[in-house]
Amino acid sequence: MAPSWMQLLIVLVVALLLFGGRGRISSIMGDMAKGMRSFRKGLNDDDDDEDEEAKKKDSTSGKSLSDDKMVNVTPEKDKTKSSS
Repeated sequence: MAPSWMQLLIVLVVALLLFGGRGRISSIMGDMAKGMRSFRKGLNDDDDDEDEEAKKKDSTSGKSLSDDKMVNVTPEKDKTKSSS
């Protein structure tokens, strides 16, 4: 069964909507990449600010910075239950 002219027209219109007009998909993906890049830059800026504050505190307190940042986040198993 060969595609009719109506089906070909629909495929052509969809292709023009997706790829026509100065590359809409590429511009959307470019905008998305710019947003992700600025988001990561913002996260790195926040981390840099926290690191600078921690270094200032570290130099005044004399503690090791790595010891302060290590936190055990592993949940402990419930010891009240006994396995049979």
